[in-house]
Amino acid sequence: MATLSKSLTTMPADRQPVAGAVAALAAVAAELSALIRHAESTAQLGAVRGSANADGDDQKKLDVLADEMIASALADCVGVAAYLSEERDDAVTLHDGGDVIVASDPLDGSSNIDTNVSIGTIFSILPAAGGHLQAGRNQLASGIFVYGPQTTLLVTFGDGVHAFQLAEDGQFYDMGWQVQIPPKTSEFAINASNSRHWMAPVSRYIADCLAGDAGPRQRNFNMRWVGSLVADGWRIFRRGGIFLYPADARKGYEAGRLRLVYEASPMAMLVSQAGGRASDGQQDILDIVPTSLHQRVPLVFGSANEVDEFINYGS
Repeated sequence: MATLSKSLTTMPADRQPVAGAVAALAAVAAELSALIRHAESTAQLGAVRGSANADGDDQKKLDVLADEMIASALADCVGVAAYLSEERDDAVTLHDGGDVIVASDPLDGSSNIDTNVSIGTIFSILPAAGGHLQAGRNQLASGIFVYGPQTTLLVTFGDGVHAFQLAEDGQFYDMGWQVQIPPKTSEFAINASNSRHWMAPVSRYIADCLAGDAGPRQRNFNMRWVGSLVADGWRIFRRGGIFLYPADARKGYEAGRLRLVYEASPMAMLVSQAGGRASDGQQDILDIVPTSLHQRVPLVFGSANEVDEFINYGS
């Protein structure tokens, strides 16, 4: 059975900086997976550290630990020029002359650490020559590690999406899954508790979905919401659906909540490579050039036909 490590070693020479970065991230993911499984450490790792990250969100101990582990692993990769992290104010310069930049949300869904809900690591790899602020279309690779009942990896190098699962020997093995998001869906994921804050197009879209087969959509929808981007994303890659984290009227949410560089862009690359679509409600996420490292955006992604349908509500 093919392994991630074998796949990376057979990549062409000009792609080895990308391969080296992914290998380093996979090694960290295996360590984190083992750490999370230890019952005696879970409560401690889920405790608030007492400070906030660069975006003003409370940091859990595992947020900080994951970030430090990734930074340390990438420091050993001579091809990595810089590390951009959701947990740090500024870029970390690693190697002059490095070919790639790695951006990461080291621990996505950290509010779920002690609730036995899937959490994960999101990453993006960009050409160093483009600088720290680049459109998502420049990405050389992106992926998500998911720490749940299985520890898994979805990764793209621009040639489709590949799925791997961590085994007891510490290796990620190819799952033999052709990752394609179905174009149609009858499932949506949104935090409905915020409905009173939604903008009009979002309210209309959800209302029409909830109206079922008697409404304008003429079919029944199910709602799913985990509250962990990697967990909701994994489900959509598996069976289709649409994920919505729109901008709304709350203070601090006017421009969306998820981070463009660390969350939206890498997820958008994965989605597009699996036949889906990712948008901020007006334009493709991959076309947005960030103006700051911690820029936030609305994010809607999933089954292409359904994302198009949502966009029509705002046009």
